[in-house]
Amino acid sequence: MPPRVLWGRVRSGLIGRRLVRPMLRVLVLHGPNLNLLGSREESVYGTATLSEIDASLAKLGGELGVELEIRQSNHEGELVTWIQDARNRCQGIIINPAAYTHTSVAVRDALSAVNVPAIEVHLSNIHRREEFRRHSYVSGVTLGQISGFGPTGYLLALRGLCEYLSSQGLKPAASGVGSGRGDGTRSH
Repeated sequence: MPPRVLWGRVRSGLIGRRLVRPMLRVLVLHGPNLNLLGSREESVYGTATLSEIDASLAKLGGELGVELEIRQSNHEGELVTWIQDARNRCQGIIINPAAYTHTSVAVRDALSAVNVPAIEVHLSNIHRREEFRRHSYVSGVTLGQISGFGPTGYLLALRGLCEYLSSQGLKPAASGVGSGRGDGTRSH
């Protein structure tokens, strides 16, 4: 599945007489079975679809001046490749590894290897679920974990990641300046 890039790219340069900073770029990764949201175990994961979650992230990304690249895969190796590719392109990663949270040393090692700040997100509170879901291989190499807030957890992660990156001297572009929004979604 090709990535969906939400909001346009901004290049450094002058617009009129104002210097425009490039947007921060954040990779958002959704793991296995999240493509079924809205019709899968609604009592656990809620009724929001993945498209609705992506749209709310896109809206907030636009407000914050952050370019989001959003991808979903049911394949561990594909997630690992996308994490590795983010090393030279993205300033942050938001990841819901889904079932790979509890099983994938490969996803954990990829996040550790790229040295890109990451936040782990889960729709449900994994610590209140079955025993096998309470362990995360990923959490030890992320800035933090947001769990149990449903789709709002993704928005909290984006805000938190932006705050962290700002504290490190990386700031989003001014909202609305050179955002190149177009229709809000494009594939490449």
